[in-house]
Amino acid sequence: TLTGFMFLLTSAFLGFLYSPHLDTAPPRWVHLAHGILLFLYQTFDAVDGKQARRTNSSSPLGELFDHGCDALACTFESLAFGSTAMCGNATFWFWVISAVPFYFATWEHYFTNTLVLPIVNGPTEGLMLIYVCHIFTFFTGAEWWAQDFRKSVPLLNWVPLVPEISLYGIVLFLMIAFAVIPTIGSNTHNVYKVVEARKGSMVLALAMLFPFGLLMAGTLVWSYLSPSDIMRNQPHLLIIGTGFAFGYLVGRMILAHLCDEPKGLKTGMCMALAYFPFAIANALTAQLDDGNPLFDEQLVLLIYCLFTGGVVHAFCYVCYP
Repeated sequence: TLTGFMFLLTSAFLGFLYSPHLDTAPPRWVHLAHGILLFLYQTFDAVDGKQARRTNSSSPLGELFDHGCDALACTFESLAFGSTAMCGNATFWFWVISAVPFYFATWEHYFTNTLVLPIVNGPTEGLMLIYVCHIFTFFTGAEWWAQDFRKSVPLLNWVPLVPEISLYGIVLFLMIAFAVIPTIGSNTHNVYKVVEARKGSMVLALAMLFPFGLLMAGTLVWSYLSPSDIMRNQPHLLIIGTGFAFGYLVGRMILAHLCDEPKGLKTGMCMALAYFPFAIANALTAQLDDGNPLFDEQLVLLIYCLFTGGVVHAFCYVCYP
């Protein structure tokens, strides 16, 4: 599990090294490396459970570690794909479309005690599609994704009255419309059926989504108010910091499921969100003082990553002393 996770760390580091803002084309061999490393991650992630059962070493903490690494993998693979498709600040939204289904699937598992993947799903076909895109970009170059979709796919030249939209923008829209929305609809329906059968409270069930909603809202408000446009100029730090907070939320929910805790909001989950009031207040200060924040925003963003990384580290230390 850990070895597979390290492949994605390496992939994200290559993306940062050759495309710091995720809006320039890295050398083509980087795309090939992204594809190979993602394939290795998927392979290791698929066999770790089989190996644990063969060696009689499977355990609830193993499940927590596996899914915790998978939650963080959403962050690092989004950064790798951002460098491949030259997404720039839109890389954050590619992280969102990977994080939202993952969180909802974990939430569904928490209530139903089953993790049922559809015939076409993210961990298999989804990852396969992504590493095929990486390898395909090795031949076409990253610019293929960033230019107008009618240039990238000449067969679509006939599309009229549509403003210039990058191909990755079209891909983002299609994934939201045909993958993310149907998936979360199915997750919510399955949870509702279980809650109704047990005569529980759907309000308590939905409360588990509240910290994740706050994470999204806090990140977007901070980015909107940011005087230095952190989503465009520091996408790696913003996505990594938010990804660490997301990893903690997922890990805390998995732990609640393993310990059979009462259903409902876990206030401890909001620990990872405690930094947002300071970060937003600092950005708001710049709005009120001619663009001059109280503290340098790059430093604030770096401390954000250290804070959320520290929360994840403390959680891991408690679970794996």
